[in-house]
Amino acid sequence: MAVNCEKIVSDLFAAWTRLNVDEVMTYFTEDAVWDNVPMSPAKGHAAIREMTHGFMKDASAFTAKILKSAHDGNVVFNERVDTIVMKNGKKADIPVAGMFELTDGGKIKVWRDYFDLGTFTKQIS
Repeated sequence: MAVNCEKIVSDLFAAWTRLNVDEVMTYFTEDAVWDNVPMSPAKGHAAIREMTHGFMKDASAFTAKILKSAHDGNVVFNERVDTIVMKNGKKADIPVAGMFELTDGGKIKVWRDYFDLGTFTKQIS
């Protein structure tokens, strides 16, 4: 392991708070996979960019409160609460369990999140 994987994941979420798709994309390998388990996985930079934009386009704010984090080699696991404030003023707090696989160079090659999609949609509807 050549990098501090937990810091990179933390930095990824800091980038999300700025709602900047280009900045977020710098954390991924070209062939990365982002699997939001209740949804279809996004495979590759273009698909991840599209999914990221889909989350950000209607958001006015995003935060991720990491409750617990652990790593084994280049794999990071975290328990967190993601909070999204929509442009219409509605807010959603979503409990999430996440898993990140990183390269030795510090890029995310797999991001898998487990959450209840209904918890999100009920709060923003």
